[in-house]
Amino acid sequence: MMQQRTKTIFALPSTGSTFQTSGTQSMPTTHTPAICFDGCRLSIEDIVTISQQKSSAALSANPDFRGRIQKGADFLDRLLKDDGVIYGVTTGYGDSCTVTIPPELIAELPHHLYTYHGCGAGRFLTPEETRAVIATRLASLSQGMSGVSIALLDQLEALLKHDILPLIPAEGSVGASGDLTPLSYVAAVLCGEREVMYRGERRDASDVFTELNIQPLRLRPKEGLAMMNGTAVMTALACLAWQRANYLCKLSARLTAMNVVASAGNAHHFDETLFAVKPHAGQQAVAARIRSDLASPKPSRNDERLQDRYSLRCAPHVIGVLEDALPFFRTLIENELNSANDNPIIDATNERVLHGGHFYGGHIAFAMDSLKNTVANLADLLDRQLALLVDTRFNHGLPSNLSGCTGPRAAINHGLKALQISVSAWTAEALKQTMPASVFSRSTECHNQDKVSMGTIAARDALRVLELTEQVVAAMLIAARQGITLRRRIDTDLQLPAALATMQADLEDRIPLIVEDRALDKELQALISNIREQAWVLYDEQ
Repeated sequence: MMQQRTKTIFALPSTGSTFQTSGTQSMPTTHTPAICFDGCRLSIEDIVTISQQKSSAALSANPDFRGRIQKGADFLDRLLKDDGVIYGVTTGYGDSCTVTIPPELIAELPHHLYTYHGCGAGRFLTPEETRAVIATRLASLSQGMSGVSIALLDQLEALLKHDILPLIPAEGSVGASGDLTPLSYVAAVLCGEREVMYRGERRDASDVFTELNIQPLRLRPKEGLAMMNGTAVMTALACLAWQRANYLCKLSARLTAMNVVASAGNAHHFDETLFAVKPHAGQQAVAARIRSDLASPKPSRNDERLQDRYSLRCAPHVIGVLEDALPFFRTLIENELNSANDNPIIDATNERVLHGGHFYGGHIAFAMDSLKNTVANLADLLDRQLALLVDTRFNHGLPSNLSGCTGPRAAINHGLKALQISVSAWTAEALKQTMPASVFSRSTECHNQDKVSMGTIAARDALRVLELTEQVVAAMLIAARQGITLRRRIDTDLQLPAALATMQADLEDRIPLIVEDRALDKELQALISNIREQAWVLYDEQ
């Protein structure tokens, strides 16, 4: 079971290999901190940093840990010698559990499992996603409850060490019995089969293994099942999704503050006393962030309108739902990350084989269905803020469509008109994706898998919603930078608080003021990359 010792992190030299991240070739660092896999509890950040190659994965050399792993494999060996009946070892899989495997064919069974599951489709997982999947499966098997050999764990570590990335199709998992089909591609690569990405090239795994003098694995009984019958794909994607959502939560607050300034809005909407009477901690934290960004005791304008529209006034209430939910999502994701989640569970200490359903990804499905809902609401909030900024009926004196052009040429320049249309399209698509995947359970595999989680589909949906929302946020960075500059033309005495002044200066360096119409796609793509790299440090307390 999971150990409660302190997790070990230490420095290891890099392998010297280059790797691809988000389509660009990167150079390795001289040393990277290593996350030790020894059954201790890991965090979302551990998986994310491994996926980004900011950390490496190191399987523990501790004799007690390795002995605990070997104890499970030895127990299975004894059961086989004693003619024990073990699901997926001496029987067929799923509905075929009543089929007895002849002793002379037992060794072939795990290789048949990953072979017939080689039917995935769709896009391949990205390098970051693939590293996260391998690390997540290694974390689960390191719990010591799966009956696998240390050689299997060593081989998983080798994939990460050398950055040998199985080509894993994203589609084909119903989330129980775990991520069978996508994980079959990892199992096959461990045995030197199928294809990998290595140093930016698509190659046969066997050729890469020969080049690196890596011996293909021959799976022991139960090891095919242990590799595939688990929640590693959905959990890995959930780790990456959580990290991206957490950053968007903060960046949405910063953008809201900038849009309040650009709109000549009312800073009193974020008053501390006001939010003290509605004690949602996340909502209060978001209001405090916006309040600290605005740092103004007075409204920005003096007219008859006491209240800004909801997309500004209620921004903490919208963003705060995600802020409040993120710790709960973290608990669900990290509990799954640190679980033994295949079937059967091998309790070598008490010499028991426990048949259950820990491959069921319901908690991840719920977390991802909920996360994509709260993230899509960020896109919708910012879309509404942009609609106000570009409209002269609501933007309190700013030019139409935030065009920076003046004089006769203003007639042919259209500013952010098309950008607002694109933001509306991205937002609509994000909102469309929020239908929960978990309610679409399908009965499969001769009704053996008759209630399934759809957790992997939910996680992929969440990543798509995040992608669309990041596009909205990138557009809003352009709009906020443009809006504040144009507000300064009207209010020449406007002094930005320190945090917003720093952000505005940074954006001005990245984005020239839009005076004459120009294509914005390259700037948008650069900003999207900046968002995913978390280029801006947001809020000291975080």
